[in-house]
Order: sequence, then C-alpha cells, then structure tokens
Amino acid sequence: MLLIVGLGNPGTKYAGNRHNVGFMALDRIATDHGFSPWKPRFQGLAAEGRLGGDRVTLLKPQTFMNESGRSVGEAMRYLKLTPAEVIVLHDELDLAPGVCRLKTGGGHAGHNGLRSIHQHVGEAYRRLRIGIGHPGHKDRVTGHVLGDFAKAEEAMVDEMLRGISKAAGPLAAGDGAAFGSVMAGRAAQPQKSAQGSGRDSDPPGPARPRTEPAAPPAGGDAAEQPVTMADRLRALGKRFG
Repeated sequence: MLLIVGLGNPGTKYAGNRHNVGFMALDRIATDHGFSPWKPRFQGLAAEGRLGGDRVTLLKPQTFMNESGRSVGEAMRYLKLTPAEVIVLHDELDLAPGVCRLKTGGGHAGHNGLRSIHQHVGEAYRRLRIGIGHPGHKDRVTGHVLGDFAKAEEAMVDEMLRGISKAAGPLAAGDGAAFGSVMAGRAAQPQKSAQGSGRDSDPPGPARPRTEPAAPPAGGDAAEQPVTMADRLRALGKRFG
C-alpha cells in the first residue's frame, strides 16, 4: 500500500494556481488510471486504485497548505504506513516550469506544506518536486505561487501533467530511471502527433485545482534525481520568446 499526496489549497478560488500543481497532478493520475471517485477522508479528498502492482490511496488535503501534515498524518496512521511508503507531489520554486525532480528526505526549503508534513510525520518520505519557476524576487513569491500559469506555459504544463500520469507506475515503484525515461518520451510525443494525425492519444485531463504561498527556496538538497523536459522547454522558448 502506498499513499500519494498532492499538495494544494481547496476551493475554486485557488484551483488554477501554480501552488496547486500537486492537486493537478493527482487529478490527472486519478482520471487516467481509473481510480475511484474522490471521497472525503483524512481531512482531505481520497481516491483508491492501483499503479502497477501497488495498491494506492491518492490524497488531496483540504486543510489548506500550511496544515497539510494533519491530513497526511491521519491517513498514515489509519493505513499503518511508514514515511517510506508516502510520496508527496508539490510545487517547487527552485525549478523551472516543466522540470521535475525526485528526492527522498531533506529539508522543506520554506515550503509551507512540506514544513507541516515534517512536523507531523518527519522528513523521510519521497517527493516529486514539480517546477513552477521563481519570480526573481522574494517580494513577488506570494503573488507568483497564488497566480495561475501564464498562457505561454499552459501547453508545457499540460504535457508535464500527462507525463507524470504516464510515469505514475514507475513513480509508485520507486524506479527513478524508468520515471525519467517515460517523462522524456512524453515530452517528445506532441511533436510526433503534430506530424501525424495532429491528435494526442492520451485521454483528456480533468479541470485543474490550486494552492497557497511558499517561502522562497533555500539551496537544493542532495540525493536528487533530475527529470527534465529540455526538448519541450526549448521548443516553447522559441515559440513564446
């Protein structure tokens, strides 16, 4: 059994915010992999299903970001899980949009949701850090994380969420190399579709959710496994300047 947590803030007010990209990724996984409907549980919304050979509970805490640990701790106790059996998907200011990195343990770098989880369950859980970019100055961080992705970023964000969903099996299995390989292949697929039928074979994603502010990140932690979408970012850079 695994617990996969997406971080964000509840409610339509925050649904499209950069800070809610963890919610967005979980919604995509739940839809693409046929999980049960979302139900109120563990001070959050939970859905159940399987990824590869693993039974998985998906959890979107509804406590607001800075109290996420209450929801995660309750779910872990009920499901009798250790931190090693928990994966947290969250926004990361210190990574460019379209870049994801896997890591285990380490500091919270000022992220309010991670800080709360640290307080309730410790730091030895796995993480998928999903890049949202930094606005360039700490005074602009709150507005940045509580703002929606720019129009120029939307296609790239959608491809990133599709990639995370497609790579959810390796993510659950803890296979970082396979996760990175799937993500890299996913990044190239839209170009192939454009040259062929012009249609992508993945099912359409659900409406997107949102979240609240995190402090600017400290320096990166060790033991990270980079998973970039360089080809896609270069293409977008040419298109949107």
